[in-house]
Amino acid sequence: MASLGSAERRAFALKINRHSSAEVRRNFSGSYGLYHSRSNSNSSPTAYISMPPAYDAVEPLDLEEFLMSQLRSEDSALMHELGDFPDDDLKVEQVEKERRTIRHSVPDDGGDLDPHVRDCVKSYTQPWLVVSRRCQGDGWSAYSERVGLHKVLHKQIFESDFQPENKEKPVKSPTLAGLNDDSGRTLTSCDFNLRSLAPDQRVEGLLAFSSHEELDRFNQEARHAKRHPEVFALYPPPDEDDAVEIRPIPDCPKEHTGDRILIRCQAIKFEIDIEPIFATLALYDLKEKKKISENFYCDLNSEQFRNFLKPHTPHVDHSTLARSGIFSVTYPSSDIYLVIKIEKVLQQGEISDCADPYLTMRESDSAKNKDKLEKLKGQAEAFCQRLGRYRMPFAWATVNIMEVISTATLDRDVTDSDSIKGGKSSSMDRRAQLPRRNSERFNNMEEACYNVHTFKPATITITTIFKQEGDRLSDEDLLKFLSDIKKTSTPQRRIKTIPGCIKLDMSPIHDTPQACLSTELIPLIPMAEKNIRPVKEVLEFPSSEVYVPHNIYRNLLFVYPQRLNFVNRLTSARNITIKIQFMSGEDPSCVLPVIFGKSSGPELLQEVYTPVTYHNKSPDFYEEVKFSLPARLTERHHLLFTFYHISCQQKQNQSGNCETLIGYSWLPILNSDRLQTGQFCLPIILERLPVNYSLHTPEKLPPQVPPVKWMESHKGLFNLEIQAVSSVHPQDNHLERFFTLCHALEGGTTFPVRIRDEKILENKLEHELKLSIISLSSSNLEPLVLFLHRVLDKLFTLIMQPMVIAGQTANLAQIAFESVVSIVNSLHNSQELFRDQLGRNILLATYLYWVFRLPDPPRDTQNAGPAGSAPSSDSRYMTIGPATAARVGSMLLQSRVRSSSNPDIPAQQASDEDAEIKDILSAKGHNYPGSRVSTYVEASNYQNSAGSTRPSNRKQFHEELALQMVVSTGVCRENAYKYAWFFFELLVKSMAQHVSHLDRYSVPRRSRFSDRFKDDVTTIVSVVTAEICTILVKQQKEVEQAEKINISLAFFLYDLLSLMDRGFVFQLVKNYCNQMSAKSVSMPTLISMRLEFLRILCSHEHYLNLSLFFSSPASAPASPCPSISSQSSGSYQEQQRILALFDLSQEFKQQHYLTGLLLTELSAALDMESEGGKVQRKAINAIYSLLCSHDLDDRCVKTEVRAKVAALYLPLVGIIIESTNYLDFTVSDARTGKNKTGESEDDLENVPPINQSVAMAIAGNPFNTLGRNVLISMASLQGKSVATLAADTSRHLLVCFLWVMKNADRNLIQRWTVDMPPSQLNKLLELLTICVSCFEYRGKQSSDKVSTQALQKSQQAKLQLEEALLRGMGARGEMMKRVGGMDRTMGQRENLRWRKDLTQWRQTNDRQDKTKAELDQEALISGNLATEANLIVLDLLETIIQAVPLNECKDSVVGGVLKVLLHSLTCNQSTTFLCHTFSTLRALVVKFGDLLFEEEAEQCADLCQKVLQYCSSPVDENRSQACATLYLIMRYSYSNASNFSRVKMQVTMSLASLVGKSSDFQEEYLRRSLRTILAYAEEDAEMQNTQLPSQVDELLRNLNSILSDTVKMREFQEDPEMLMDLMYRIAKGYQTSPDLRLTWLQNMAEKHNNRKCYTESAMCLVHAAALVAEYLSMLEDHKYLPVGSVTFQNISPNVLEESAVSDDILSPDEDGVCSGRYFTESGLVGLLEQAAELFSNGGLYEAVNEVYKIIIPILEARRDFRKLASTHDKLHRAFDNIIQKGHKRMFGTYFRVGFYGAKFGDLDEREFIYKEPGITHLPEISHRLENFYSQCFGDDTLVMIKDSTPVDRKQLNPSKAYIQITYVEPYFDDYEMKDRLTNFEKNFNLRRFMYTTPFTKSGRPRGELNEQYKRKTILTTMHAFPYIKTRINVIQKEEFDLTPIEVAIEDMQKKTRELAVATHREQPDAKMLQMLLQGSVGATVNQHFLSFLPLPCFPFSFFLPL
Repeated sequence: MASLGSAERRAFALKINRHSSAEVRRNFSGSYGLYHSRSNSNSSPTAYISMPPAYDAVEPLDLEEFLMSQLRSEDSALMHELGDFPDDDLKVEQVEKERRTIRHSVPDDGGDLDPHVRDCVKSYTQPWLVVSRRCQGDGWSAYSERVGLHKVLHKQIFESDFQPENKEKPVKSPTLAGLNDDSGRTLTSCDFNLRSLAPDQRVEGLLAFSSHEELDRFNQEARHAKRHPEVFALYPPPDEDDAVEIRPIPDCPKEHTGDRILIRCQAIKFEIDIEPIFATLALYDLKEKKKISENFYCDLNSEQFRNFLKPHTPHVDHSTLARSGIFSVTYPSSDIYLVIKIEKVLQQGEISDCADPYLTMRESDSAKNKDKLEKLKGQAEAFCQRLGRYRMPFAWATVNIMEVISTATLDRDVTDSDSIKGGKSSSMDRRAQLPRRNSERFNNMEEACYNVHTFKPATITITTIFKQEGDRLSDEDLLKFLSDIKKTSTPQRRIKTIPGCIKLDMSPIHDTPQACLSTELIPLIPMAEKNIRPVKEVLEFPSSEVYVPHNIYRNLLFVYPQRLNFVNRLTSARNITIKIQFMSGEDPSCVLPVIFGKSSGPELLQEVYTPVTYHNKSPDFYEEVKFSLPARLTERHHLLFTFYHISCQQKQNQSGNCETLIGYSWLPILNSDRLQTGQFCLPIILERLPVNYSLHTPEKLPPQVPPVKWMESHKGLFNLEIQAVSSVHPQDNHLERFFTLCHALEGGTTFPVRIRDEKILENKLEHELKLSIISLSSSNLEPLVLFLHRVLDKLFTLIMQPMVIAGQTANLAQIAFESVVSIVNSLHNSQELFRDQLGRNILLATYLYWVFRLPDPPRDTQNAGPAGSAPSSDSRYMTIGPATAARVGSMLLQSRVRSSSNPDIPAQQASDEDAEIKDILSAKGHNYPGSRVSTYVEASNYQNSAGSTRPSNRKQFHEELALQMVVSTGVCRENAYKYAWFFFELLVKSMAQHVSHLDRYSVPRRSRFSDRFKDDVTTIVSVVTAEICTILVKQQKEVEQAEKINISLAFFLYDLLSLMDRGFVFQLVKNYCNQMSAKSVSMPTLISMRLEFLRILCSHEHYLNLSLFFSSPASAPASPCPSISSQSSGSYQEQQRILALFDLSQEFKQQHYLTGLLLTELSAALDMESEGGKVQRKAINAIYSLLCSHDLDDRCVKTEVRAKVAALYLPLVGIIIESTNYLDFTVSDARTGKNKTGESEDDLENVPPINQSVAMAIAGNPFNTLGRNVLISMASLQGKSVATLAADTSRHLLVCFLWVMKNADRNLIQRWTVDMPPSQLNKLLELLTICVSCFEYRGKQSSDKVSTQALQKSQQAKLQLEEALLRGMGARGEMMKRVGGMDRTMGQRENLRWRKDLTQWRQTNDRQDKTKAELDQEALISGNLATEANLIVLDLLETIIQAVPLNECKDSVVGGVLKVLLHSLTCNQSTTFLCHTFSTLRALVVKFGDLLFEEEAEQCADLCQKVLQYCSSPVDENRSQACATLYLIMRYSYSNASNFSRVKMQVTMSLASLVGKSSDFQEEYLRRSLRTILAYAEEDAEMQNTQLPSQVDELLRNLNSILSDTVKMREFQEDPEMLMDLMYRIAKGYQTSPDLRLTWLQNMAEKHNNRKCYTESAMCLVHAAALVAEYLSMLEDHKYLPVGSVTFQNISPNVLEESAVSDDILSPDEDGVCSGRYFTESGLVGLLEQAAELFSNGGLYEAVNEVYKIIIPILEARRDFRKLASTHDKLHRAFDNIIQKGHKRMFGTYFRVGFYGAKFGDLDEREFIYKEPGITHLPEISHRLENFYSQCFGDDTLVMIKDSTPVDRKQLNPSKAYIQITYVEPYFDDYEMKDRLTNFEKNFNLRRFMYTTPFTKSGRPRGELNEQYKRKTILTTMHAFPYIKTRINVIQKEEFDLTPIEVAIEDMQKKTRELAVATHREQPDAKMLQMLLQGSVGATVNQHFLSFLPLPCFPFSFFLPL
């Protein structure tokens, strides 16, 4: 391929490609119809979905041309806009490397370096090259400001959070005085004078406005004051799970460090202190059986002892005085030991002898042993003087540092945030660099991994110090000892311990301490200010591979002498030491000072001696010798080992020298130019070293003359190990071969080149180089990663520059590219390496972002040498120093949610181009389409002088790379596109560097890159798109891979938008979209892929400018004027144009290209069904995060800019309005909040209390704003088949809608609302209603949602209670089980509130960790969000209202707006919002009063109720506004008599409803409000001459009287029966006022419902329905309507009392009577539907049937078949329940309760029948009444009568109160029993009850069986049960007595009947039978009939079958 021209290569490539550019272009030219029409026989019908025609991407504008034409038009305003559009904001910067050391680590012998070393050093020291864009990431920074947001927000006051002063009221004793049946209206008599109260503050200027326009303007100004400008700042940040546009910035490459631990040696103390001792510290990993750190040397010797050694230490360097070492642990494990080895100066004697004084002497005896100690000290000094340079092993100690760390960690409260290192890391934390392991070791390691840097500083005291054994010194022996210690805490082989202690301090290191030295002894930053003791970093030898590329120059060699074997040598050599030296030649003067010294000595040494083991001929060594390797190594460099015998005792005839030479050995450092490392066994030469010995290894020394004398015949006797820690020497054959051959190409090398044992000639160089390139990916992973940056740099150089080898041009580009692909593939496939969330290998991402730079210009290959190198390319880029590098770091958050706005930054000034660049520019002339930029230049072109500029028509790297991608084939091609992200980012960075060299002013965007390059990019994009489609269609399992490729393609185009012709990039986007939709990809997958793609493109920092937002119509056209005064609505065309702005038209898509595409995807996503709504969520989140970035962007602060941006999203509004049906209607209820009264709402599964909204909705009223559950009811009615969006997704979509509405031009919105059709306007109003509910404030309590623990506790309590009831508790437990206990538990499991997966809201469990301050901040922000969202809705409603005069159908618009306003009043609102809402309501009343009062009567009723409700608010401002509104309603309704009377009635009814329903209603606030309204009437000068003040006065007195009833009700709040009696009387008092009676019946129903008395609640509604029926039958006579209350008597005979309303009392339609919503057919149906539902809940399924008998004729008359279907379905369920539950149904239990005593007032001597829930025991009701009345009268006063005998009044204490409670059963005569066959009939419509009292003639209650009498008492009640109350007066009492024989017969009959029933069941109940039998044949307690029967007549066996 070397000689193949580029044109032929391209042709060849096109033949082998699956997709060529031409093919792609042909396909894109408009043939997509074929794709759509073609049927796909292979694919299943579900997989292939034909696309809607609107889904195809339109042809984009030519952006560059458009911008130029706009500029030429010289529109000054537009010029200003475009001036903010930076043509190019590219920055290519050099960022200085952050050094840990004060200077770069570079070779000392810097001058003449080997090319490879030179390149390495340059790579490690040159600055990073970072390409960024000036405005990238501007939007995200605003999110950080949200932290302090609460400081600038105003606190919103909400009634639900308002804590009024709770006034404790004493419980008054209950009395029914004045509550007699005939008391009439005395109940509502007013005993409170309103005028005695002081009125609240009035609203200023309530009537002071001259015109409606002035009023609107005033309201608008007030609304817009103090508003928060950014909606999204108040809204929770976007969820990062979906944020594909976040492209993490890789961490800046750093030198690898593990978890760092500082160990400080505090003390090493023995019993005696006689000589200097030296400590060596190192870490060992027992699991891996490996030493994991270099040695750290320190000593704590006193000055006296140091002086002993002065002769041997010429000087002491400061760096050797360290006593603290920083150890690094990359892989924490439970078995990491710190080993401290202690040495002393060599002396005569075995180790045991030397240790003996330490073992025998004690510190306490020092006075006694003073002479001995002095003698020992003297001996020590003598040895130091003579043998000071030699050491001997002495002792060792160890500690498991992981145990220390875990103990220290337990003492500390480690929070979650502590345990994650360094907080958030953008892409890679420390652990990301470690291998990913599946083994147990690495799993266990993870636990400890989090604690190593969080433990508390600890002091370790080691008291077990082991004596060293002379024959067990090696590391293998040490590891065995450690293993023994781990098992038994002491070594198994008994080793002596030396008394003493070692004290160490251990602490985690986060910041480098002062005066710290690196392992090369270079000072680290921060420098020490004064000369303090240094701290040394200890080099780690990680126990496993660490995959972090080299980043600093490090070139260290560690030599470990291991063993010497002189056993067979007949010599006296026994005290053996080895002198080790590093030689650069053979002369003794060639020794190099490169050995690192130990403690208290020189920093660098020329030689080092190993410790001596006394009298040992084969000693083991544990010494570690550390060398600093010279950068330039030659074949002469070698290690020299000299072996000596040391004479410990000086002989008399011996001079001062104590060394006796034994022999030599050596090891050349290089072997065939490669560093020698590993294990060696060297022979030892005796006598002298031969000449040129260093050129050979000792084993292969050639024969010498005279011959060399070897020890033991040239046998290997000396074992040693060599390890290198080097960032220069790869220590991998493949890498070394590659680097060597590359440098051979660059010149300066003489051929043949030697590589190991081969010699490579020049003509073989190309072939060998290719082989070495191919084999690169075969390298071991660790060395490949360590030298990754160098390898890639070299390969890119080979791709870029043609090589001239032996006069021939060698093209290595293709093979180098393939090698790059192969390396990329192997790195991605490695299980050891980590990827980021986008699937990018972290190492490669780091390389691209920080390291990669365009290869240097090709050098003159003939003359290139050290002096002939080309000028460095570094000068081409601006450089920023370390000070600004931090700023760059912060800027590197650029890929977070990117700002997408109109930047305000001037373009960078272009610097002067150098001659080289000018050449490039001049070469552009040759760049015509037919030629190829990367044409190969003949070798002659390179014959210019060294350092000259490149040839003018040189190749560009990006072009060559693109070409290689296009022409690649086979596996290479497959992998190149699989990991396309790498090549895309590589292309982008090289293109950016290319662009940074151009003159941006003279070279327009479209001329920056050649046409051929654009063709290649088009081809690449199309091939990648095709790859994605292929995976999606054919390889479903690989979808994740397709997503990753899709994202990388999107980022590629995203980056191209900043570099290339933007119109060209848009074409690529269009091609991508159409190519994707042309394939038979399933629609959800297709939308999902395109969405992610577009979301990334739209995150571009200049997205708004790219979308030409400045050309969007930000305001309505000037003509026709949309003002209120202008009645013209403009021409039809104009109207259509305005409406079209809100449609996603072709023109819009073309002009605003990216926005159009994104909105198309959203529209398509919302119109389709997908599993779990994933696609919809993704689409909505994309829009949401985009608007979020605009809102928080500093460049979008101006109102006019925001209006233009909002105009860009007007079609979004249209889409949202159309998708209203998909929104989650439950958003307002999906929480556990507090309602207006502050009570917790009922569980979702319970039927809501008289839910008027549901009732009305069921009855056919489409919209009602009174109830909180209105939205749920609507949703259930619509029965949508489309899956609704999740609540949080709906919220996201709605907040987007609100943002557009807030920022869009008001006039434009107004024109739009005027022009839109009524159906569309209704949808808009419905949407606003949903918005109000969705953003309702949830209160502090509910914002602190149920924590998991609380949830579990409550569930547990429920289950325990249920279990207790079902298990123990006797008969009741059994009964519950039979009655449906199991149903109950099932119901519990289905309970929505407790099912996390079914609830709409997600439980946030982190709440329990939040402080009160944090919760308060959240409440503050959410309160402001709720206020702002509702104010935006209010603004829009005002805009609509003000356009009403332009609208043709005014009434429906006003009514619709009023509905939304009323709904907003239903929700929990802030005082701020309420103030503005009431202002708007008042404006509505002022402007459209008559319309409201006449056409919207129903809404007016709601309005009155809401306003009245706020009149009782504890918040002064709310009350003040509500009073003003209510007065205004009265004032403006006064002009029409019928209107005013209707308003009066509505206000009265509203108050009655309010008082009845609210349990903690504050009447004092309402009274104050009534007084305030009176003050308004009295102060209204304009109305003084009218009847209004007196009418208002009369109304308020009436209202005040109703309030008085409330006070009475308060007294009985704790006694439900008395409370219901009172409400019953009040309702009865309103017999002549149907509206108010209906209201009170509903109030009663709600109270019953709250107490779970569903049957009574249903009866209240039946009575209410009968009342309505009476009214309807008077009004019109329809056969299908019920004939008054008579029709209802089948349900209950009690209902007939509602027929009291007669014609003379009631005249319909006069004075607003019966004007409520319920007095209609729909109202009747609604009430009955509710009643049926409640009967069903109460288990009275037969009554459900009776209710529906009345409803069905009405529905049939209406032909409402849907409702009929639903009705019959409910009936079917009711009948099913009757069949299934059968005898297991439980009805009420009844008790007679008698009250005796004057203290009860009118209750004295009255008896009632109480109805209690099924299975209520007598003690339960007794306990309840006793508790309540004890509180009223005191425990001493109340007496409970225990029996049922008649009470004798004379025997009672008059000062006490008595209650008698008796269990009663329903009583029926025999004739009644014929009709009452079922269990239900025997428990329904009951008026007679019976109880029995046993007595004897002697007066005792019980006696013998033959004298036991029984009295039956039959009680008759005033009304039949069930009734609208749970207790009814007894009006008649009958008694008769039974004789003993009659008693016995009755008992027998009863028992026999029960047994017969039990034995004849279809499914016999064994337990029930057992219970019955136990009671039948009992011998003592239940003797019963056996006592009466002669046994011979009835044998015992007769009873057993029974």
